Amino acid sequence: MKLLLDSTLCQGYGLCQESAPELVDLDEWGYARLRATDVPPDTEDKARDAVAACPQAALRRVN
Repeated sequence: MKLLLDSTLCQGYGLCQESAPELVDLDEWGYARLRATDVPPDTEDKARDAVAACPQAALRRVN
């Protein structure tokens, strides 16, 4: 699974990072940035939660 971020949609709510701190960091302004695009198998549930938590649909996952 891969996690993709459309940074133009991110509004800096930080909900994705709360759901998956292992996968998502926040920059100095509070906008999301991915630690890596490849999601380790043991964090796939957290990746799904992060995608679901994003109110702007800036995150998506691909298999």
